[in-house]
Amino acid sequence: MVTQTLTRLALIEPDIPQNTGAILRLGACFGVPVDLIGPMGFVMSDRSLRRAGLDYIDPAGFTIHDSWNAFLTARAPGSRLILLTTKASEAYHQFTFQPGDILMAGRESAGAPEYVHAESDARIIIPMRADARSLNVAQACAIVAAEALRQTGGFATLRN
Repeated sequence: MVTQTLTRLALIEPDIPQNTGAILRLGACFGVPVDLIGPMGFVMSDRSLRRAGLDYIDPAGFTIHDSWNAFLTARAPGSRLILLTTKASEAYHQFTFQPGDILMAGRESAGAPEYVHAESDARIIIPMRADARSLNVAQACAIVAAEALRQTGGFATLRN
């Protein structure tokens, strides 16, 4: 079970179970809790989700929120919502992460809704070639979570 952490991952209305499984596995391995914000495009018992997450899903430390409003109500006071988006200008490696940041990723099929952009404290992008559209959401979460943990000392409690 995940205990204390400096960072959280949040997925708004995820619609590909394999990606969500991979992100739950990432959270379990890094000790980063995951918030799943519905409605989701699959059920948690989906075989593809279980296959991607392997035996990491149960100890991952995740919370399911029925809606965006339910997530906002449960959100820790003082936490910053950092949106990973292709519609940002600040690169993730130039951003200064803080303990308690929530790293938010949008739907695979449509990105983050405008109301999520409006609520975000910061929007960051992963630089890539001009002719590339976007990374897989699980890859993007891994890249940015690693940088956030590096900056905030979150790797200190993990084994080498």
